[in-house]
Amino acid sequence: MNVTYSPRRIVSLQPSATVTLRDLGLLDCLVACTKYCADVCPEVAGGSRLIVSDSWTAQAEQIRAAEPDLVLASVPYQLEAVGEILKTGVRFLGLAPRTLADIYTDITSIAGIMGENERGKAIIATMQTRINEVRQRTATAPPVRVFCEEWGKPIISSQPWVAELAKAAGGEFIGEPGKTTTAEEIAAAQPEVVLAAWCGAGDRVPLEKIVEQRGWQKLPAVENRRVFCVNDELLNTPASSLLGGLEAMAWAIHPELFERPPGIRQISS
Repeated sequence: MNVTYSPRRIVSLQPSATVTLRDLGLLDCLVACTKYCADVCPEVAGGSRLIVSDSWTAQAEQIRAAEPDLVLASVPYQLEAVGEILKTGVRFLGLAPRTLADIYTDITSIAGIMGENERGKAIIATMQTRINEVRQRTATAPPVRVFCEEWGKPIISSQPWVAELAKAAGGEFIGEPGKTTTAEEIAAAQPEVVLAAWCGAGDRVPLEKIVEQRGWQKLPAVENRRVFCVNDELLNTPASSLLGGLEAMAWAIHPELFERPPGIRQISS
Protein backbone atom coordinates (compact mmCIF):
# COMPACT_ATOMS: atom_id res chain seq x y z
CA MET A 1 0.00 0.00 0.00
CA ASN A 2 1.37 3.42 -1.01
CA VAL A 3 0.96 5.74 1.98
CA THR A 4 1.88 9.43 1.85
CA TYR A 5 2.68 11.51 4.90
CA SER A 6 3.00 14.82 3.10
CA PRO A 7 0.97 17.73 4.50
CA ARG A 8 -2.37 18.27 2.77
CA ARG A 9 -3.58 21.49 4.46
CA ILE A 10 -1.10 24.36 4.41
CA VAL A 11 -1.21 27.88 5.81
CA SER A 12 1.24 30.26 4.11
CA LEU A 13 2.20 33.38 6.04
CA GLN A 14 4.46 34.82 3.36
CA PRO A 15 4.09 35.42 -0.41
CA SER A 16 7.39 33.67 -1.18
CA ALA A 17 6.08 30.40 0.27
CA THR A 18 2.86 30.77 -1.69
CA VAL A 19 4.78 31.30 -4.93
CA THR A 20 6.82 28.17 -4.28
CA LEU A 21 3.67 26.15 -3.62
CA ARG A 22 2.30 27.41 -6.94
CA ASP A 23 5.49 26.46 -8.74
CA LEU A 24 5.27 23.00 -7.21
CA GLY A 25 1.68 22.64 -8.42
CA LEU A 26 0.36 22.47 -4.86
CA LEU A 27 -2.05 25.38 -4.52
CA ASP A 28 -4.84 22.87 -3.92
CA CYS A 29 -3.21 22.22 -0.54
CA LEU A 30 -3.25 25.92 0.40
CA VAL A 31 -6.12 26.52 2.82
CA ALA A 32 -5.07 29.97 4.05
CA CYS A 33 -2.68 32.74 3.06
CA THR A 34 -2.07 36.46 3.57
CA LYS A 35 -3.70 39.31 1.67
CA TYR A 36 -0.28 40.08 0.19
CA CYS A 37 0.04 36.68 -1.47
CA ALA A 38 -2.33 37.61 -4.30
CA ASP A 39 -0.05 40.53 -5.28
CA VAL A 40 2.62 38.12 -6.42
CA CYS A 41 0.49 35.02 -6.97
CA PRO A 42 -2.87 36.09 -8.51
CA GLU A 43 -4.02 32.48 -8.62
CA VAL A 44 -4.87 32.60 -4.91
CA ALA A 45 -7.20 35.59 -5.17
CA GLY A 46 -10.83 34.84 -4.37
CA GLY A 47 -12.02 31.33 -3.65
CA SER A 48 -12.59 29.81 -0.23
CA ARG A 49 -9.12 30.26 1.28
CA LEU A 50 -8.97 32.01 4.61
CA ILE A 51 -7.01 35.26 4.80
CA VAL A 52 -4.64 35.36 7.77
CA SER A 53 -2.04 37.73 9.18
CA ASP A 54 1.51 37.38 7.92
CA SER A 55 4.75 36.24 9.58
CA TRP A 56 5.12 39.65 11.24
CA THR A 57 1.67 39.72 12.87
CA ALA A 58 0.60 36.05 12.99
CA GLN A 59 -2.41 35.13 15.14
CA ALA A 60 -2.84 31.64 16.58
CA GLU A 61 -6.65 31.68 16.37
CA GLN A 62 -6.60 32.54 12.67
CA ILE A 63 -4.17 29.71 11.93
CA ARG A 64 -6.14 27.17 13.97
CA ALA A 65 -9.33 28.12 12.13
CA ALA A 66 -7.80 26.82 8.90
CA GLU A 67 -7.10 23.41 10.51
CA PRO A 68 -3.68 23.08 8.84
CA ASP A 69 -1.08 20.35 9.17
CA LEU A 70 1.75 22.69 8.12
CA VAL A 71 2.48 26.40 8.54
CA LEU A 72 5.00 28.04 6.20
CA ALA A 73 6.50 31.35 7.26
CA SER A 74 9.49 33.49 6.34
CA VAL A 75 11.29 36.65 7.45
CA PRO A 76 10.59 39.24 8.65
CA TYR A 77 9.33 37.91 11.97
CA GLN A 78 8.35 39.41 15.29
CA LEU A 79 9.06 37.40 18.44
CA GLU A 80 5.41 37.65 19.45
CA ALA A 81 4.27 36.41 16.04
CA VAL A 82 6.56 33.38 16.21
CA GLY A 83 5.09 32.66 19.63
CA GLU A 84 1.59 32.75 18.14
CA ILE A 85 2.59 30.28 15.43
CA LEU A 86 4.16 27.90 17.95
CA LYS A 87 1.11 28.20 20.20
CA THR A 88 -0.98 26.43 17.55
CA GLY A 89 1.02 23.23 17.93
CA VAL A 90 1.03 22.79 14.15
CA ARG A 91 4.20 21.72 12.34
CA PHE A 92 6.01 24.92 11.38
CA LEU A 93 8.67 25.53 8.73
CA GLY A 94 10.31 28.90 9.31
CA LEU A 95 12.52 30.33 6.56
CA ALA A 96 15.09 33.13 6.74
CA PRO A 97 16.81 33.54 3.35
CA ARG A 98 19.47 36.14 2.62
CA THR A 99 21.21 34.90 -0.50
CA LEU A 100 20.18 33.13 -3.69
CA ALA A 101 21.70 29.94 -2.28
CA ASP A 102 19.41 30.29 0.76
CA ILE A 103 16.41 30.70 -1.53
CA TYR A 104 17.32 27.53 -3.43
CA THR A 105 17.63 25.72 -0.08
CA ASP A 106 14.19 26.97 0.98
CA ILE A 107 12.62 25.76 -2.26
CA THR A 108 14.31 22.38 -1.71
CA SER A 109 12.98 22.25 1.87
CA ILE A 110 9.37 22.97 0.87
CA ALA A 111 9.57 20.55 -2.04
CA GLY A 112 11.02 17.84 0.19
CA ILE A 113 8.41 18.19 2.92
CA MET A 114 5.71 17.98 0.24
CA GLY A 115 7.25 14.98 -1.53
CA GLU A 116 7.97 16.94 -4.71
CA ASN A 117 11.76 16.80 -4.86
CA GLU A 118 12.04 16.63 -8.65
CA ARG A 119 9.75 19.60 -9.16
CA GLY A 120 11.82 21.53 -6.64
CA LYS A 121 15.01 20.77 -8.56
CA ALA A 122 13.34 21.92 -11.78
CA ILE A 123 12.34 25.29 -10.25
CA ILE A 124 15.89 25.91 -9.08
CA ALA A 125 17.35 24.87 -12.43
CA THR A 126 15.06 27.32 -14.24
CA MET A 127 16.10 30.16 -11.96
CA GLN A 128 19.80 29.39 -12.27
CA THR A 129 19.61 29.05 -16.05
CA ARG A 130 17.93 32.43 -16.51
CA ILE A 131 20.32 34.19 -14.14
CA ASN A 132 23.28 32.67 -15.98
CA GLU A 133 21.85 33.77 -19.32
CA VAL A 134 21.67 37.37 -18.12
CA ARG A 135 25.15 37.12 -16.59
CA GLN A 136 26.63 35.90 -19.86
CA ARG A 137 24.92 38.65 -21.81
CA THR A 138 26.40 41.37 -19.58
CA ALA A 139 29.83 39.76 -19.16
CA THR A 140 31.62 42.13 -21.55
CA ALA A 141 29.57 45.24 -20.79
CA PRO A 142 31.09 47.97 -18.60
CA PRO A 143 29.90 47.70 -14.96
CA VAL A 144 27.34 50.28 -13.87
CA ARG A 145 27.18 51.66 -10.31
CA VAL A 146 23.77 50.74 -8.90
CA PHE A 147 22.02 51.64 -5.66
CA CYS A 148 18.93 49.62 -4.80
CA GLU A 149 16.79 50.23 -1.73
CA GLU A 150 14.03 48.24 -0.05
CA TRP A 151 12.89 51.06 2.23
CA GLY A 152 13.05 54.84 2.24
CA LYS A 153 12.77 56.06 5.87
CA PRO A 154 15.34 55.09 7.01
CA ILE A 155 17.06 54.22 3.76
CA ILE A 156 17.73 50.48 3.75
CA SER A 157 19.72 48.82 0.99
CA SER A 158 18.12 45.83 -0.71
CA GLN A 159 18.90 42.31 0.43
CA PRO A 160 21.98 40.26 -0.56
CA TRP A 161 20.00 38.31 -3.16
CA VAL A 162 19.22 41.61 -4.92
CA ALA A 163 22.92 42.49 -4.89
CA GLU A 164 23.63 39.13 -6.54
CA LEU A 165 21.00 39.79 -9.20
CA ALA A 166 22.41 43.28 -9.79
CA LYS A 167 25.85 41.82 -10.35
CA ALA A 168 24.46 39.25 -12.79
CA ALA A 169 22.75 42.13 -14.64
CA GLY A 170 26.04 43.98 -15.04
CA GLY A 171 25.78 46.25 -12.02
CA GLU A 172 28.19 47.18 -9.26
CA PHE A 173 26.03 47.21 -6.11
CA ILE A 174 26.61 50.24 -3.91
CA GLY A 175 26.66 49.88 -0.13
CA GLU A 176 26.12 46.92 2.19
CA PRO A 177 23.07 44.81 1.30
CA GLY A 178 20.30 44.77 3.88
CA LYS A 179 21.83 47.56 5.97
CA THR A 180 20.71 51.07 6.83
CA THR A 181 22.51 53.86 4.98
CA THR A 182 22.18 57.61 4.43
CA ALA A 183 21.43 59.86 1.48
CA GLU A 184 24.89 61.38 1.88
CA GLU A 185 26.68 58.02 1.71
CA ILE A 186 24.80 57.09 -1.42
CA ALA A 187 25.48 60.45 -3.03
CA ALA A 188 29.19 60.07 -2.32
CA ALA A 189 29.19 56.81 -4.31
CA GLN A 190 27.71 58.59 -7.35
CA PRO A 191 25.32 55.86 -8.53
CA GLU A 192 24.55 55.74 -12.24
CA VAL A 193 21.31 53.85 -11.62
CA VAL A 194 18.96 54.07 -8.62
CA LEU A 195 16.32 51.40 -8.08
CA ALA A 196 13.64 51.67 -5.39
CA ALA A 197 11.55 48.62 -4.45
CA TRP A 198 9.93 49.46 -1.12
CA CYS A 199 8.39 46.62 0.86
CA GLY A 200 4.61 46.81 0.62
CA ALA A 201 4.62 49.82 -1.71
CA GLY A 202 3.94 47.98 -4.95
CA ASP A 203 4.82 50.43 -7.73
CA ARG A 204 4.04 53.55 -5.70
CA VAL A 205 7.48 54.80 -4.64
CA PRO A 206 7.47 58.64 -5.10
CA LEU A 207 10.67 58.91 -7.13
CA GLU A 208 10.59 62.66 -7.76
CA LYS A 209 9.89 63.37 -4.09
CA ILE A 210 12.76 61.29 -2.72
CA VAL A 211 15.22 62.86 -5.16
CA GLU A 212 14.20 66.33 -3.99
CA GLN A 213 14.13 65.48 -0.28
CA ARG A 214 17.53 63.80 -0.37
CA GLY A 215 19.23 66.48 -2.44
CA TRP A 216 20.12 64.02 -5.18
CA GLN A 217 19.53 66.36 -8.12
CA LYS A 218 23.18 66.21 -9.23
CA LEU A 219 23.59 62.44 -9.10
CA PRO A 220 24.49 60.84 -12.46
CA ALA A 221 21.43 58.60 -12.13
CA VAL A 222 19.14 61.61 -11.74
CA GLU A 223 20.73 63.78 -14.43
CA ASN A 224 20.34 60.90 -16.90
CA ARG A 225 16.80 59.95 -15.73
CA ARG A 226 17.96 56.52 -14.62
CA VAL A 227 15.97 56.42 -11.40
CA PHE A 228 13.39 53.62 -11.29
CA CYS A 229 10.68 52.09 -9.17
CA VAL A 230 10.58 48.29 -9.41
CA ASN A 231 7.40 46.59 -8.25
CA ASP A 232 7.92 45.50 -4.67
CA GLU A 233 7.05 41.85 -5.20
CA LEU A 234 9.65 41.42 -7.97
CA LEU A 235 12.66 42.06 -5.72
CA ASN A 236 11.41 41.46 -2.17
CA THR A 237 9.81 38.04 -2.64
CA PRO A 238 12.54 35.39 -2.32
CA ALA A 239 11.16 32.87 -4.79
CA SER A 240 11.04 32.31 -8.56
CA SER A 241 9.28 35.68 -8.90
CA LEU A 242 12.74 37.23 -8.56
CA LEU A 243 13.24 36.46 -12.24
CA GLY A 244 10.85 39.32 -12.99
CA GLY A 245 13.02 41.57 -10.84
CA LEU A 246 16.12 40.39 -12.67
CA GLU A 247 14.55 41.35 -15.99
CA ALA A 248 13.68 44.80 -14.65
CA MET A 249 17.16 45.37 -13.25
CA ALA A 250 18.86 44.15 -16.41
CA TRP A 251 16.94 46.65 -18.53
CA ALA A 252 17.54 49.51 -16.08
CA ILE A 253 21.28 48.79 -15.94
CA HIS A 254 21.91 47.87 -19.57
CA PRO A 255 18.99 49.07 -21.73
CA GLU A 256 21.14 48.58 -24.80
CA LEU A 257 21.14 44.82 -24.15
CA PHE A 258 17.61 44.14 -22.89
CA GLU A 259 14.04 45.02 -23.77
CA ARG A 260 11.91 46.86 -21.24
CA PRO A 261 9.87 44.37 -19.18
CA PRO A 262 6.72 45.01 -17.14
CA GLY A 263 7.03 45.96 -13.49
CA ILE A 264 9.37 48.94 -13.71
CA ARG A 265 8.66 52.68 -13.81
CA GLN A 266 11.10 55.45 -14.70
CA ILE A 267 11.33 58.90 -13.12
CA SER A 268 9.40 61.45 -15.17
CA SER A 269 11.82 64.36 -14.94
